[in-house]
Amino acid sequence: MAEDKMEVDQPTVATTPPAVEDEEEDCTDLAELLDSINDKESAGDKIPGLTALLNEPTNRYGPTASALKERAVYSLARAYCEDNRHDEVVTLLTGKTCANFFENVTKAKTAKVVRAVLDAVCSLAPDQLDMQSQICRNIIDWCKAEKRSFLRQRVESKLAFVLFQQDKYGEALTLVDNLLVELKKLDDKQLLVEVHLVESKVHHGLRNVAKSKAALTASRTNANAIYVAPALQSQIDLMSGVLHCEEGDYDTAHSYFLEAFEQLDQLDDQEKAVPCLKYMMLCKILDGLSKALGISSTGATGIRSDRNEADISGMITGKRGVKYAGSDVEAMSAIAAAASKRSLKEYEAVLSKYPHELQDDLLIKHHLGTLQEQLLESNLIRIIEPYSCVEIDHVATLIEMPLAVVEKKLSQMILDGKFNGILDQGKGQLIVYEDGDTDKAMEKGLKVIDNMDKVVTSLFARSQNLRSIQV
Repeated sequence: MAEDKMEVDQPTVATTPPAVEDEEEDCTDLAELLDSINDKESAGDKIPGLTALLNEPTNRYGPTASALKERAVYSLARAYCEDNRHDEVVTLLTGKTCANFFENVTKAKTAKVVRAVLDAVCSLAPDQLDMQSQICRNIIDWCKAEKRSFLRQRVESKLAFVLFQQDKYGEALTLVDNLLVELKKLDDKQLLVEVHLVESKVHHGLRNVAKSKAALTASRTNANAIYVAPALQSQIDLMSGVLHCEEGDYDTAHSYFLEAFEQLDQLDDQEKAVPCLKYMMLCKILDGLSKALGISSTGATGIRSDRNEADISGMITGKRGVKYAGSDVEAMSAIAAAASKRSLKEYEAVLSKYPHELQDDLLIKHHLGTLQEQLLESNLIRIIEPYSCVEIDHVATLIEMPLAVVEKKLSQMILDGKFNGILDQGKGQLIVYEDGDTDKAMEKGLKVIDNMDKVVTSLFARSQNLRSIQV
């Protein structure tokens, strides 16, 4: 029996090394084939060869063969995007092309490939949001069928961000809420940081600043317990700057934007660094103009505006100016110049000249609307300042705006207490009252009356106590 056992074991030991050697030798043709396919210039020419490589009939899935086929999957995804065959990209991961590959590799390898392909597709076709959404949904359905919960949660986080980019805030918020319930049970802090950040962005899109701040605080709390990559940390700082900017704290917002910009600049991510630079310039413009309007009565407005314009020019000079020069920086510089001159006409000309750079970003669009209102108010105050009574039609002619718009704005400024006056719509006139000094005698008289009231109230209480004692 011992001899029989030895005879059975011997062939197993003897045949194992040649099998490994054969596998390693067989991978040479795969490597050469993959290199020859990638050397082709046209993306359309690469696709048939890559598809055939992934669908080869032989079952070679050792470490070397798996790595080569993984590279083939990435190359095929890039080729589909470059050839604008977005429908093929949607079914790439969940179709027959990659099915055999995923069945013969580990779950960890599958998750890595799926996430890498998804990130590559999103970076190569950033405007194809419908395609990205459909890819995520297909992967989620496949993960549910295969019972791969961790990968599904990762992809659902990506889908929530894509829905946010599509302005589908309600659907994104529902997905985030359900995902957070699962993640809190698992205590996956890395994914919690990302999902809470998406939640903060969704609430900001819904203009709910309070809930957006709460979600960002939760994201920061989880981030403090783990190592956060610089790219993700820059997004947290960027969102903090956005919320401070919404609250009007432009100095703090500028510091957060600067932190995010420096991290992205070190990563050489110019696409994400340019918006941070624009936000920094926006904060300087808004802060400078608000301070200038606040001290306009002293006559020091020009000094403050010139200093603000110098701050803007200092941000885009040197290496930074050369690296990030372009229409985005030019648009913000033109806005800064118009704001420093407090010229509403020049400001509107800049908006019409750079619609893409200034209107596509929600934060810049919202705050430039606020900036336009401030410029309109400052120009109206400058026009009506010499008058005690002026025709509204004359004010509209000087500011070169429709009469109805000027009349509406003047009424809002009166109600907000920006100046003291009334609108006589029957005569079409604006009557401006001078701001008189406060009457100190009246103030002291009111204080005396208030003190007398307290004395009388105290005496009445004492008399009531005495009366109750006598009874």
